[in-house]
Amino acid sequence: MLAPLAVLAVLILPTAYFAVGCGVILIAAASEWSVLAGFTSLAGRLAFTVLVGGCLALLWPIVNEWSSALLTLVTLCWAAIAALLVRLRCGIEPAQGADPWLAPVGLLVLAGPWLAFVRLHALVPHGRLLVLFLLVLIWVADSLAYLAGRRWGRARLAPSLSPGKTWVGVYAGLAGAALLGFVLGWGMGLQRGRLAVGVVLCGVTAAVSVVGDLFESLLKRRRGLKDSGRLLPGHGGILDRIDSLTAAAPVFVLGILWMEALL
Repeated sequence: MLAPLAVLAVLILPTAYFAVGCGVILIAAASEWSVLAGFTSLAGRLAFTVLVGGCLALLWPIVNEWSSALLTLVTLCWAAIAALLVRLRCGIEPAQGADPWLAPVGLLVLAGPWLAFVRLHALVPHGRLLVLFLLVLIWVADSLAYLAGRRWGRARLAPSLSPGKTWVGVYAGLAGAALLGFVLGWGMGLQRGRLAVGVVLCGVTAAVSVVGDLFESLLKRRRGLKDSGRLLPGHGGILDRIDSLTAAAPVFVLGILWMEALL
């Protein structure tokens, strides 16, 4: 039921209203993030949620002018997170008390996809279709990773963080994303150089989406939680649904902006 509504929102809403809708989702996710960060008091959770909402409002006037620089900053943050996950993928320790460092990290993690989706939606003439393509790209990569991992997966990617993820699943997701990127570029009539860059960008986006998924798994396991929240009955919380996109969207949109500027 949510998927058709998301498609309609992307295609029908003006960018300003689309930005508000994305903001509502990410503000709800901010409340869940505050729990993962160990902010147990209502005041602490409310303060972080208000902080995220306020930052999104402040970003709106500069979405077009500063998006490349801000998305670069977010991408560097995800690179640092990826390095952290490499160190912790075979063992984690339970959290003790609040983690204040997760407040600025959470701000980047949550503001990044909002900025990315809003900037992409505003691109003329194909912005809205590219938003839908990004959603389909992550869905295809996740689905192929799950199916291939269950069928052929043996070697675990990060046993202590997400026991179900396998290297075979990751490779299948990357291959599916690259193929989808080729189909899109070919359908749009891209020249060979742009087509090659687009295929690589889709593969990188799928790879980074795994980092977003694993990072949320790390935070949940440190807190002994199965889901980030209960807002979506039977599906967990908002963060459980968008964890891959939090990392993938900024990288994908930054790549699109670079392609426009350089090719």
